[in-house]
Amino acid sequence: MTGRCVYLVDGARTPFLKARGQPGPFTPVDLAVQCGRPLLARQPIPETAIDLVVLGCVNVVADEMNPARVAALRLGMPVDTVAFTMQINCGSGMQSIDTAYRYIRDGSHDMILAGGTESLSHSPLVLRETAVEWYAGLSNAKGPVEIAKHMKGLRADFFKPVIGLERGLTDPITELDMGQTAEVLAHRFEITREEADAYAVESHHRLARAQREGLLRGEVEPAFDRDGGVHESDDGVRPESDAASLAKLKPVFEKPYGKVTAGNASQITDGASWTLLASEEAVEEHGLTPIARIADSDWAALDPSVMGLGPVLSATPIARRNGLGAADIDLWEINEAFAAQVLSCLSAWDDEAFCREILGMDEAFGRIDRDCLNIDGGAISLGHPVGTSGNRIVLHLANAMKRQGARRGIATECIGGGQGGAMLLEAA
Repeated sequence: MTGRCVYLVDGARTPFLKARGQPGPFTPVDLAVQCGRPLLARQPIPETAIDLVVLGCVNVVADEMNPARVAALRLGMPVDTVAFTMQINCGSGMQSIDTAYRYIRDGSHDMILAGGTESLSHSPLVLRETAVEWYAGLSNAKGPVEIAKHMKGLRADFFKPVIGLERGLTDPITELDMGQTAEVLAHRFEITREEADAYAVESHHRLARAQREGLLRGEVEPAFDRDGGVHESDDGVRPESDAASLAKLKPVFEKPYGKVTAGNASQITDGASWTLLASEEAVEEHGLTPIARIADSDWAALDPSVMGLGPVLSATPIARRNGLGAADIDLWEINEAFAAQVLSCLSAWDDEAFCREILGMDEAFGRIDRDCLNIDGGAISLGHPVGTSGNRIVLHLANAMKRQGARRGIATECIGGGQGGAMLLEAA
């Protein structure tokens, strides 16, 4: 791509904390501040060096409208630092990086803090439409007689709220929830339950190994809650996970023969992630040492019922534009929304008919080596805080590339509503 070089200088995230049926210890802004403070504290730059703050967040809570601005001020940014929040469902955290990348590449900015945050445990409870209408009528009732008459219409189910997250994970166009879209792909690409479970087991084992060997040190910063609790690592990982235990779980979305279960799907979690992007001029001025260079990015849209193929439609154009095949990419991060969805993407890339008919290629893109994919686990084992995950996979890809001396890597994700995003990183 033309324009200035853009570098990913540094980044940090919180541990991803599993939602456990009640509001967790952190709001979205709390999470952003928890990992933002140590990240900024270790930078050899003045506060004024950061031109802009961009933050992805899907489930914004009422007390934190425009969480990017609230987080920026809580992080001690100057009051004249512009900050805005963006939302493209699962792609929000990556979109923040992409926005920063394009601003810096095009010359309008030199250093941007780009992140993602999500506290799914704080997702709102919503009143049913009939209850809203009843309360509206009550507020408009005049005098005790009208109020008494209106009270006769009170029903018990008015006090039973709808879980906002449950509605948010259902596509309003197709009326399929995200798990059902994964079932559509599992059927299309003949992904078996055993294959999906085996992939999930591998995700847990890889994350457990990464934690045990300290491979996430420096990337994951501990979070301290208001009660003095310390949260040091992703708490959804199950090191003991095996195929036999997962096989006992029943399908969630397509009973009784579906392939998607709670064990081979991403976990509902809270977490935040930040990345610091800079131009080559800013890197030189402040003596920074980049982790990676952002080389290219792309976004794609497709039928919402097969939204899980978003990585294929967004990452392939990047590879073709840069003259790269599957074997030329050293490391891949594909957000693990569902095991069946990731496996379907791998199958699509290796399917000559699919690549010819859908991607306009003369042959299959090629099989991605599983040893190069999500090498330290993914959302199945550590969780999927929706607005954060895209940021996390880019940050982790950069760190993994540096650790392994890799030249190129692609981070990509499917996006609810039928979209996909991808980003190509190169060694700095």
